[in-house]
Amino acid sequence: MARVMRYYVSKLFQPQNIVPKNSEVKCNDITSKSQKLMMDMGIIRAANNGFFYMLPLGERALRKLVDVVNEEMHRIDAQKLVLPSLISSTLWKMSGRFDDAAVADELFTLKDRHNKKFVLSPTHEEAVTDLLGSISQLSYRQLPLRLYQITNKFRDEMKPRFGLMRAKEFLMKDLYTFDTSLENAKETYEAVTASYKTIFNRIGVKYVRVAGLTGTMGGSLSHEFHFPSDVGEDNIFVCKICGHGNNAEVFPHTAQSTGKGDVNKCGSCGNSSLSHVQGIEVGHTFLLGTRYTKPLKAQFMQRDGKPDFLQMGCYGIGMTRILAAVVECLSTTSEIRWPLILAPFKVCVIPPKAGSKENEVASGLISSLFHLLDKDPVLADDIIVDDRLELTIGRRLRDTAQVGYPLAVVLGRQTMDQEPLLEVHNFSSNQQVMLSVSDAVQYIVQHTRLEGEPVEQSSRTVHATHG
Repeated sequence: MARVMRYYVSKLFQPQNIVPKNSEVKCNDITSKSQKLMMDMGIIRAANNGFFYMLPLGERALRKLVDVVNEEMHRIDAQKLVLPSLISSTLWKMSGRFDDAAVADELFTLKDRHNKKFVLSPTHEEAVTDLLGSISQLSYRQLPLRLYQITNKFRDEMKPRFGLMRAKEFLMKDLYTFDTSLENAKETYEAVTASYKTIFNRIGVKYVRVAGLTGTMGGSLSHEFHFPSDVGEDNIFVCKICGHGNNAEVFPHTAQSTGKGDVNKCGSCGNSSLSHVQGIEVGHTFLLGTRYTKPLKAQFMQRDGKPDFLQMGCYGIGMTRILAAVVECLSTTSEIRWPLILAPFKVCVIPPKAGSKENEVASGLISSLFHLLDKDPVLADDIIVDDRLELTIGRRLRDTAQVGYPLAVVLGRQTMDQEPLLEVHNFSSNQQVMLSVSDAVQYIVQHTRLEGEPVEQSSRTVHATHG
């Protein structure tokens, strides 16, 4: 029996293009393409300055990103947990970050009824290290240990901007690793780096990996993953010869600490062929060593029975930031373009307008279309019907393009032909084809695959105008 898999635009909670009168977010504060598009199209909605409601379409895209990250974390044997959002300020004082001015200004803090002070965590190094430190019999046999979570974080940004790209509340994936030696920790660092590359390759947006500063996080090694974009807040230099890259912040730091460092030369091969881009940071990796495990006394028992401090790494991916960044990088000024893997729905079906002759035969064609697509597990939960039949096909097709559904199937005049034809629009490739129901299903299945070339098929391109 076929599964019921129909979603309807008329039932979708998608408030568009309305900023509440009492909102602290003003129109002139919307300074990025992604923020405007995501608010206009009902993907997100401003709740307060730096805080957003994630609406159903945004939640679907976010859930798909979470699935990708979970899959790749599991491939490297990372185990998922949930750490508390409220962390005792005592732990932050033990690590030295609570009184660090560069960190303290961005911390949300509060006191409970017993006057104990807590930090609403922007990151969880102290918490996870305290967890490991509470285990008195942790053995080298249990290592390496890779623990991650996907949870909301909080940062008191002085000037939130660009929507989800720099907000006060955001969803983040943070992975914390623990090894027996620095050498093993470096091997873990490379394994996680490879996993991150796979994640960003699957997302499908061009990215660069560059050396970064360890900053207030500490440690001995740091790399950043960036999506190149004009609204990016980081200056990135990439060598055209060897591909090595640096955040511009690295150059003065290197010059100060080593007496070397030239923004005009590659730090790896010494060549002067550097390209400059702006970057949106979407991922960051740190090799922390014992930066947190020593002050928080997180140890393990070595093979010889003696205790030693754990070697630690931390690795972050900005989940909600990625949603905004992919929209920023791929979209036009008027239409969202999602990477296929993150599109809230892959296919939108557009039936004829109410009262038209085509509408009389549309019901049977839609049933046949869904019955055939239902056989494909990838599409079973990824199709939405624009059932606002009071609107013209042209209006609904424009809405489909603006929201960013990769494919649209229009049941127009050609459904009245002896062999009914469906009009399929591929917004990713700007292709428009007329196909029979069976050929349309084949086309949809093949063009919603992330890998592999589509086979050739018989079709004729049309350029119809809808009233």
